[in-house]
Amino acid sequence: MNNPDRQRNQAFTLIGLGTALLIAILLSPFASPDPDGLNRVSEDLGFADRENPDAPATELPFANIFDGYALKGVPESIATPLAGLVGTLATFGIAWGAGKLLVRGTQPDLDRDPGSEPPDA
Repeated sequence: MNNPDRQRNQAFTLIGLGTALLIAILLSPFASPDPDGLNRVSEDLGFADRENPDAPATELPFANIFDGYALKGVPESIATPLAGLVGTLATFGIAWGAGKLLVRGTQPDLDRDPGSEPPDA
């Protein structure tokens, strides 16, 4: 990829990440306090009380950091925006890393002339 294309892709990525972070931080405090889909269905159908308090997910490393959609141990006014920030950055990092791993060997040889023969292996 030539330099202008690379710069345009980097700008696009940074603008997209910045927009996602702004949305996560600024709009998360306005999210509905009502239960999300699965919790609402479990309440409506009457099986919410059968939730296992010792579910395997409680053993995950991040289970002690998050409480629903908020961070534990920080003031309530910034707990949700901070969780949105951390979640957005984590999602971006995982997607970026997976993209780097998956595309590693598929980049075309840009130094080769398009009409020339491929090099011998």
